[in-house]
Amino acid sequence: MKQALLGLEIDALRTLLPAGEPAFRARQLYEALYHHRAGSFDELTTLAKPLRQELAARCEFGYPEAATVYRSADGTKRYLLRLSDGQTVETVFMPEPARDTLCISTQVGCPVDCQFCLTAKMGLERDNNLWADAKRMNIVMMGQGEPLLNLANVLQAARILTDAKGVGLSPRRITVSTSGIIPRIAEFGAAPDPERPKLAISLNASSEEQRRELMPITRKWHLKDLMEACRAYPLRPWEKLTFEYVLLRGVNDTDADARRVVRLLAKTNCKVNLIALNPGPGIPFGTPAPERVAAFQQILRRSLPCFVRRPRGLDIYAACGQLKRMQTQQTLVPLAAAPEQA
Repeated sequence: MKQALLGLEIDALRTLLPAGEPAFRARQLYEALYHHRAGSFDELTTLAKPLRQELAARCEFGYPEAATVYRSADGTKRYLLRLSDGQTVETVFMPEPARDTLCISTQVGCPVDCQFCLTAKMGLERDNNLWADAKRMNIVMMGQGEPLLNLANVLQAARILTDAKGVGLSPRRITVSTSGIIPRIAEFGAAPDPERPKLAISLNASSEEQRRELMPITRKWHLKDLMEACRAYPLRPWEKLTFEYVLLRGVNDTDADARRVVRLLAKTNCKVNLIALNPGPGIPFGTPAPERVAAFQQILRRSLPCFVRRPRGLDIYAACGQLKRMQTQQTLVPLAAAPEQA
């Protein structure tokens, strides 16, 4: 099997060069891959043709194959990507007038088992060696998987994405979301600036007991300790922590829940994104009415910034918590959202 180039940093690329090649060739290769977005060996024009030919004999670019593309009525696209070992994973592209957002997955499946999430029903299959080809967009690592359980690859991807000689994105435009792996939060926070993306915490409950039922990971990483880790997190002057809260009808969406959330976050420099549950087959919860979402938001807004995240791609199972590689369950895909082959 050929060595994939995408996802490698300069030191790793240097080991692929033939003996005798100057070290700066690795930098040229790195810049061609990430900064200039080369898509073939013929486009590596800063390298001599014999070197390109030798690399082509041993290496490949390593782009995943877009096996299927699902297109939503709202413009969202869900890509089912086939990886080199045949596994599939999902990426969601959400166009907006001011900026686009790319939601990428950090693992094939997910081990966290949140009870309101379709991805949890897959379990974990493996980690991903991350790669995202980005231009003028935001990147959120909120697809399949728990990013902090694949932290080495997440940080490697962040270094490439934020390197001015790489993709060149600002860390303000990249967000990593975690369910609350407390020791890894500290490790993530220790990553140097400007390589470190922003951090979002999946909260989804207003008490320890409630969170334990909804997110079994709470049995190991308790809510009280999670909040202490969040208060200790080293925010930069321009930064706030983001808390994601999925509202489940009649479960965690009451006024009392909202007031408890305010108390939980009282000493934290943060904002809250509310997400009305995006439904899916086999999920035993309902979506709250818009009026209930608005009432919950109003209580939080008295004390801290709070926003309601508009769902995107509901008709193609591309919204938050819906990613479950629906190619394997065609009967669950609405007729109006039939797949379009890439």
